[in-house]
Amino acid sequence: MQLEEIRSAIRDVPDFPQKGILFKDITTILNQPEYFKNVINLLYDKVCDNNVDYVAGIESRGFIFGSVLADRLNCGFVPIRKPGKLPAAVHQVEYQLEYGADKLEIHRDAFPEGKNVVIIDDLLATGGTAAAAAELVEKAGGKVIKLLFIIELAFLKGRQKISKYDFHSLIEF
Repeated sequence: MQLEEIRSAIRDVPDFPQKGILFKDITTILNQPEYFKNVINLLYDKVCDNNVDYVAGIESRGFIFGSVLADRLNCGFVPIRKPGKLPAAVHQVEYQLEYGADKLEIHRDAFPEGKNVVIIDDLLATGGTAAAAAELVEKAGGKVIKLLFIIELAFLKGRQKISKYDFHSLIEF
């Protein structure tokens, strides 16, 4: 299956989550097993030779891809969540979105010091979420070895905020 087929399966939803935003909906990939499996295989190919100890998935769609990828890599999975969702002591970072501000958290004891971590999310837009996730992984003792995204909205220049890291997006818009 070609990336172009996967790209064409992504649905545009205008004015979500607020007016003026064109949301890229990946549920149309998730509900088609052949697309979902191919996306996981493509992500796996980008990190299978990197000695990954943990995959950290960003809430919420990063959980979907990240947990399956962690299983394929035979490594741990760590959720990066919105505030108030994790039960133990956390690190927290505030960041800017293309349409406002938000916060993310990670457990303080998420990783043993220096372990290799791949961060995954469905979308790279302005880079604020990804940069905040990388900061959290480092605060928790992990070493960010790669950031993975299904979609990159290149016109928002999010890659500039994460340029100090190795990263890969499967599909650019």
